[in-house]
Amino acid sequence: MNHAPAVFPDLPLAPQMRAVVQGMARAARPPLHTLTPQAARAAYAAGSGVLEITPAKLARVEELAIPARDGALMPARLYGGAQEGVAPVLLYLHGGGFTIGSIATHDVLCRELAHLSGAAVLSLEYRLAPEHRFPVASNDTWDALAWLSESARNLRLDPARIAIGGDSAGGTLAAAGALMARDAGLQLALQLLFYPGTAAHQETASHARFAHGPILGKAEIDWFFANYIDESQREDWRFAPLLAPDVDGVAPAWIGLAELDPLVDEGIAWADRLRMAGVAVDLDIYRGVTHEFIKMGRALPQARQAHRDAARALRKAFGLEQAP
Repeated sequence: MNHAPAVFPDLPLAPQMRAVVQGMARAARPPLHTLTPQAARAAYAAGSGVLEITPAKLARVEELAIPARDGALMPARLYGGAQEGVAPVLLYLHGGGFTIGSIATHDVLCRELAHLSGAAVLSLEYRLAPEHRFPVASNDTWDALAWLSESARNLRLDPARIAIGGDSAGGTLAAAGALMARDAGLQLALQLLFYPGTAAHQETASHARFAHGPILGKAEIDWFFANYIDESQREDWRFAPLLAPDVDGVAPAWIGLAELDPLVDEGIAWADRLRMAGVAVDLDIYRGVTHEFIKMGRALPQARQAHRDAARALRKAFGLEQAP
């Protein structure tokens, strides 16, 4: 992520967000795109909890292993919400440009979604680039979703109430996973997307406006994608869901975007594409905040609001009337 050299006086950053950006500038840590992928993962993991809220205590937290099509076992973590009996479940794909991030870096977020919604959350550790380039992460997503559908009852989960979600690159995987589910005849309750990437090329106005950050900029995005995918593959809809031949009949969506984010226009474009196909969409844009804001709940009220809004969308999709 881009550690801003200035406080971006021309951007309408919320006061708390500006304080976060200033703190990152003072820390002067090397930008992730200047590191090796392995060092970037370690740096991201070390900083991932700094601005997080207190982790929610849950009655059920289980470590699982999910088989991929090539025999690899993917770590996963199942969080139980307040539901008794058979629970609805969200399959969650973490962000990190397909290169960094893990179930550990997104533990607090997944705990909070389970706590606030009352649903279960299954967080997947899909395989990362550059060791595993496109389409491995996309294949891993589908393999986990198909496994979850088949194994739900053994885990006291409801196979008729499954959602898919993720943030950033995980949002890309979730949007593509929703399309794959539709094509396979698996009916999902919701696609829950925090600032997803959906386009083949970064050509929107928001990419130009926020090319130098804050938090995420062109240098980081180019580095992530160079690790993950060949240029000749970029127009595959599993990388760029906007290029899917059609989106008719895909799961309804809740989309939460950051106003000051290179990806905001891609998120709006995905919402528009779905709506044009008659898919129900709830779109929330959180003002004054940047990419990655949902993991800054200790500092940003917008993050805590986004957690509540996402949980409300899950409750609605799953038919859960009340928050726990």
